[in-house]
Amino acid sequence: MLQCIFILSDSGEVMLEKQLSGHRVDRSICNWFWDQVISHGDSSELPPVIASPTHYLFKVVRGGITFLACTQAEMPPLMGIEFLGRAADILSNYLGGLNEDVIKDNFVIVYELLDEMIDNGFPLTTEYNILKEMIAPPNVVSKVLSVVTGNSSNVTSTLPGATASCVPWRTTELNYASNEVYIDLVEEMDAVVNRDGVLVKCEIYGEVQVKSHLSGIPDLTLSFANPSILNDVRFHPCVRFRPWESHQILSFVPPDGEFKLMSYRVKKLKSTPIYVKPQLSSDAGTCRVSVLVGIRHDPGKMIDSITVQFQLPHCVVSSDLTSNHGTVDMLANKVNAVHSLS
Repeated sequence: MLQCIFILSDSGEVMLEKQLSGHRVDRSICNWFWDQVISHGDSSELPPVIASPTHYLFKVVRGGITFLACTQAEMPPLMGIEFLGRAADILSNYLGGLNEDVIKDNFVIVYELLDEMIDNGFPLTTEYNILKEMIAPPNVVSKVLSVVTGNSSNVTSTLPGATASCVPWRTTELNYASNEVYIDLVEEMDAVVNRDGVLVKCEIYGEVQVKSHLSGIPDLTLSFANPSILNDVRFHPCVRFRPWESHQILSFVPPDGEFKLMSYRVKKLKSTPIYVKPQLSSDAGTCRVSVLVGIRHDPGKMIDSITVQFQLPHCVVSSDLTSNHGTVDMLANKVNAVHSLS
């Protein structure tokens, strides 16, 4: 079980403290943690689980905001990390982003959300759609009413009906005039190419994002053309695991609105849809870098909005960038160049 949650700014200031058990955790643990951050240069360089002299620490960083949880008891580390990640995602959806000013301006809502999400150190309600029914998202009207009436609470007096349902992520009274569901596959490719343009390593991280506006309680099925190439799959709680385990089919009752259905990795790819061939030549202190980008084979669909970013050495004093297609710009730090093709 978790004993305490701290939310820290990018300067190490404790913006929010939530004690979860009878054993109070002193804020001095945050000072110890921030000393580790300073010694490593950046909080993202620290591992997600850290053993301090007195506690085990779990941390997740989003938008410069650090979510820090503490415990002295043995517990599955992934539970602490997953809960902090889910809390960060829900706060980002509620507040329209995460930064120091947003957290401080909506301190009451953040505290109320944590109250509903975790009870006595154990995760309780982490589904965004249910929380949205329990705690109204902030808006101008609610802020004006809280100032006029003096009531700053956003918690409703009635319990959402979905909490007693077998599908707690979805309410039972949804009704749309037009039933629609949109599915997007968002993939990020990480590839290493040697100086001759030969592919050394290539992996894909992908997400299946769904936007659902369906009436009642629909039961959907989604299948892939070649599911055997998918590795390290992670599912939304609405996905039934047994159909996937036996037939590699996604069977689920979707939440209402936008959500991430699953994530996956594709490893050891042998080709990429585009190729990048760098060529370097130098003479008398002048270096010429030529980057050739093109489509490796016809993918059947148009490829657009390609951005190539490459880093220049710190010893470069000046540069003259040109392109025969698209635009090329030098970033503000004068180290990274961005070539956009559209």
